[in-house]
Amino acid sequence: MDISIVIPLYNEEKSLPELTAWIKRVVDAHQLRCEVIMVDDGSTDGSWSTVQQLSKVYGEMVRGIRFQHNYGKSAALFCGFEMAQGAVVVTMDADLQDSPDELPELYRMVQAEGYDVVSGWKKKRYDPLGKRLPSKLYNATVRRITGIKLHDFNCGLKAYKKKVVKSIEVFGDMHRYIPVLAKQAGFRKIGEKVVQHRARKYGESKFGWQRLLTGSLDLLSVLFLTKFGKKPMHFFGVLGTLMFLIGLAMAIYLGASKIYRINHSLPATLITSSPYFYIDLTVMIMGTLLFLSGYLGELIVRNAGDRNQYTVEEKF
Repeated sequence: MDISIVIPLYNEEKSLPELTAWIKRVVDAHQLRCEVIMVDDGSTDGSWSTVQQLSKVYGEMVRGIRFQHNYGKSAALFCGFEMAQGAVVVTMDADLQDSPDELPELYRMVQAEGYDVVSGWKKKRYDPLGKRLPSKLYNATVRRITGIKLHDFNCGLKAYKKKVVKSIEVFGDMHRYIPVLAKQAGFRKIGEKVVQHRARKYGESKFGWQRLLTGSLDLLSVLFLTKFGKKPMHFFGVLGTLMFLIGLAMAIYLGASKIYRINHSLPATLITSSPYFYIDLTVMIMGTLLFLSGYLGELIVRNAGDRNQYTVEEKF
């Protein structure tokens, strides 16, 4: 199998026949063996019936997964990745805004040029200004923090080596950060390709302005999990120890100051009457709690079933 195309969908019954026919024309023209995995994320329209009909028309080319409930795009991609058998795995939105004409070049970049991940860049977009500006700010922030030089992390059109999607776990809303997860898993050759963006033909967008806020929070989560997921003490322990030492230094200062004033017959008030005493106490307690959090995190990781799962490049 050359290409597996994973298509998450939610209420897209009108676009699916046109999209599937378009994919079929492209892969046949370039003699590529292809499977299209459509993941119905709990649609409430006739999307699943359409997927079933397409499977009858196109045979084994069209495969389907149906969720009982709307779990989100990350869950759909995760299940699609598990089923994918192609040497190159391409993700594509079901709304016809991604062009299947990009498939041959994405396939070539992964197979011939050796890219682990190729992300689409919708350089010319047909979205409203209120959607484009937050997206530019968001992408600039992610580039700065992660060091991955992509212009459009949110683009649904991406291509991966099969090994990449089998080595990472996509959960929550982490589908935006698959290139980040891939980099943390050791896949360093990440590129991008300018792709055509088409105006939505059917239905309406499933994402609103809330994506900017949730995307920022997810970025913090993915950075923390990829760096400290298997060694939480390195974060909580260091931060807790630092806060405890700061609190301890403040306590020593308050005590030494009190002793100095008493020895030199200077007026000395009760330590507990100083606001610094309560700040010091709070800092020491927070430091202790953070350290204990790191310790508990280590116990959890120590007993986790996947604690020794690593990506092996080669073995002999």
